[in-house]
Amino acid sequence: MTDWDAAYSNAAYIPDSGRWPAAWDGPARDYRTAMLAAGRASLDLPYGAHARQRFDLFLPVGRPAGLFVFVHGGYWLAFDKSSWSHFAGGAVARGFAVAMPSYRLCPEVRITTIAHDIAAAVAAAGAMIDGPVLLTGHSAGGQLVARLATTSSPLAPPLRDRLRRVTPISGLHDLKPLMLTKMNGTLQIDAGEALRESPAFLMPLPGIAITAWVGAAERPEFLRQSELLGTVWPGVTVHRATARHHFDVLDPLVDPGSDLMEAVLGG
Repeated sequence: MTDWDAAYSNAAYIPDSGRWPAAWDGPARDYRTAMLAAGRASLDLPYGAHARQRFDLFLPVGRPAGLFVFVHGGYWLAFDKSSWSHFAGGAVARGFAVAMPSYRLCPEVRITTIAHDIAAAVAAAGAMIDGPVLLTGHSAGGQLVARLATTSSPLAPPLRDRLRRVTPISGLHDLKPLMLTKMNGTLQIDAGEALRESPAFLMPLPGIAITAWVGAAERPEFLRQSELLGTVWPGVTVHRATARHHFDVLDPLVDPGSDLMEAVLGG
């Protein structure tokens, strides 16, 4: 019998895992400070009435080539936009504006509602920045951006039409096994929500380049989740990042020339 709690326990299987997420806080804070000093950051922009319905926007030098949105993870239960700001660096250096939203968390809301929060954040940022829209998200954030790329997406049609690339990183695309974990006492995923919100059980929007990115050293369940999306969604590229685990898989986002940035933004 599968121990589903262990299957989703990343930190227990990563050496020195206690460094995260605190290891990101300093670089994220320094990046915000530098971008504010340069006049290229706007923080806590509202996309709704709730205190967590806010996003930060980082701008490149010159006219943006488009909008890149990064959605953080935390099993829909934890964290906010403040720990990840520096991961905008690669996209900003490539000429893209980068939006990083916080969102309401379970159990205050359900995962279904969180997807609508992200759609609202993308719409608000998209109203400020012209051009193509590219989405990436980590872990639970990977589920959320993949969900926005489906035919039942909560994104309004004008934003759907601007979507060009979606790159879930270590995404959770099949929510059914999470129903068997202890944390589902808080998440409250039921069979209906698992079917509605699991990208693997939905159809992708046409015309979008999708890459399911996952660390090669991640837990087997996370490898399965990305491989599943590559199996059931036509045209999806699945990439296993050599030697990367669930936390350091994000590191190449700071490097504008990395293979991850090529997948996220295109050549």
